[in-house]
Amino acid sequence: MLVQILLALAGLALLTFAADHLVLGSSRLAARLRISPVVVGVVVIGLGTSTPEFLVSALAAGRGDTGLALGNLVGSNILNLTLILGIAALITPVTVDSTVIRREVPLAVASVAVFAVLAWWGLSPMTALLATLATAGALYVLIRWARTSGNQELTAEVTEFDSAGGAVVAGAASRPPAWFEPVRTVLGLAGVLAGAQVLVVNAATIATGLGVPQLVIGFTLVALGTSLPELVTTVQAQRRGETGLVVGNLFGSNLFNGLAGGAMVGFASGMDHPARTGVTLLAAMVFTALIAWALLRRGRRLGRADGLMLLGTYALALPLLTA
Repeated sequence: MLVQILLALAGLALLTFAADHLVLGSSRLAARLRISPVVVGVVVIGLGTSTPEFLVSALAAGRGDTGLALGNLVGSNILNLTLILGIAALITPVTVDSTVIRREVPLAVASVAVFAVLAWWGLSPMTALLATLATAGALYVLIRWARTSGNQELTAEVTEFDSAGGAVVAGAASRPPAWFEPVRTVLGLAGVLAGAQVLVVNAATIATGLGVPQLVIGFTLVALGTSLPELVTTVQAQRRGETGLVVGNLFGSNLFNGLAGGAMVGFASGMDHPARTGVTLLAAMVFTALIAWALLRRGRRLGRADGLMLLGTYALALPLLTA
């Protein structure tokens, strides 16, 4: 059992490190190809930072470990808007522009609600097609909003991400030669796949050995591990005073986790064994998103008291795993 635990932790470490290189390499490569910063920010970085959740859940579903797959996605969505957002509010108050609260945040909350309905119904190739269409629609809306409202802030965020060296791989003093970015991207993708495989196999073994439901392992160990890039990005952004980036990153991660992640799980599960979980945990995921949205709408600001409330919400969600 100790060996499996160490291997799972090693898989988490490789997954986190490789995912950051994947997103950093692909974003810099896209910038060199003169792709719009709006597209880079929304698609490459926004969608790319959720790669750990996608691949871990897809691999788990493909192995038949649907509890692990859904536990990871649902757990990550709850964790993002409780534990991580709560930590951010404890570091320094989180303030956000009213436009984000009126547009991007409601879109993310609606996406989580759609994912909850599909997961209750059962994630299969049929529902995965619906989730894929919803993902494409959400990407279109996000890109259109970013273009019509001006992209100076998003351009600055993309530049900051590239120059800082990503979320985990930080402190790059100078850029490597142009040929290195495609190599970094390919190696990052290979590392994410390898780390996800090691994590899924050993997490499933740990769950079996301890007699713990896979949903519990996915909701706790796996979800926390795959959310490490969001946690590191959030802490770094809070220290730099980029609170708008914090909110956009966390709610955006939930949007992509639910729609794109749900699609990948559905395609991997197949028609015979759709992935589904209980309504209680899914309702808690939607309720968590609504609480975070309501706290932000109240005064466009999250203080330390709000941060403690969000941390308490995460603690209260844990007993629902056995409901």
